[in-house]
Amino acid sequence: MRIGLLGTGPWARAAYAPALAGHGSLDFAGVWGRRPEAAAELAGEYGVRAYGDVDALLGDVDAVAVALPPVVQAELALRAATAGRHLLLDKPLALGVAEGRAVVEAAERARVASVVFFTTRFQQEPEAWIGEQAAADGWFTARAQWLGSLFTGESPFADSPWRREKGALWDVGPHALSVLLPVLGDVRRVAAAVHGPADTVHLVLDHAGGASSTVTLSLTAPPAAAGADVELRGEAGVTLLPRSAEGAVPALSRAADALVTAARTGRGHPCDAAFGLRVTEILAEAETLLGKDVG
Repeated sequence: MRIGLLGTGPWARAAYAPALAGHGSLDFAGVWGRRPEAAAELAGEYGVRAYGDVDALLGDVDAVAVALPPVVQAELALRAATAGRHLLLDKPLALGVAEGRAVVEAAERARVASVVFFTTRFQQEPEAWIGEQAAADGWFTARAQWLGSLFTGESPFADSPWRREKGALWDVGPHALSVLLPVLGDVRRVAAAVHGPADTVHLVLDHAGGASSTVTLSLTAPPAAAGADVELRGEAGVTLLPRSAEGAVPALSRAADALVTAARTGRGHPCDAAFGLRVTEILAEAETLLGKDVG
């Protein structure tokens, strides 16, 4: 599968480019970016072509990987799907429900495969744990905390305009939902959403399986308090999401495996664009409630 990379920022450099270049079933064909000089630099590091035009890249590949802000991703993913290209996307799928739905519908019309990269879902130990808990019954409640220090520590993403505008809800919220939904079932409603310190938000979710969950999200936690934890309580007792020592590149390589398999078999992956859309819908519902909390 020939695949092109859209994006040249820190995430493209740290995760996407090395994962695509090192993947045994992918032919890393080229790079396009909004800054031509950055695309030329990144393409030169991997000995691939730098494209100045998105459509030219789409004409040369079977799939695209997108490492761009979500508002840009949604537009280009729609364009790529319409051109019949498979999609390796990042979270969140989009910052609006209509934009996310357009991507899903285009992928369905073109019958292309899609995978949205939720890091935890593609790390070995967490992936196995999620599968085990999803197969168990009797969950009563869950507590998820996804606390980052993006804006209080040193991070290459600290100057990201969309993260500064949308905050933790849209940046790390998708990670928490990607773990909770397969275990507890879909969210029937966001029962509550309130603001905490800085960009911190607290959510209460009512799940289709009968359980409830509380979610705390932040990008402004003190560095010493940062970390991600998920605790489940139910008839089987108490269990915690295991931590993974894996970085993003091995996990992203497994996401690429999933895309190759979905494209070959025609069977969708659980983390496809439709799942990404559902996450977007839940986040949008929470954002509406948060707006009322401010009012």
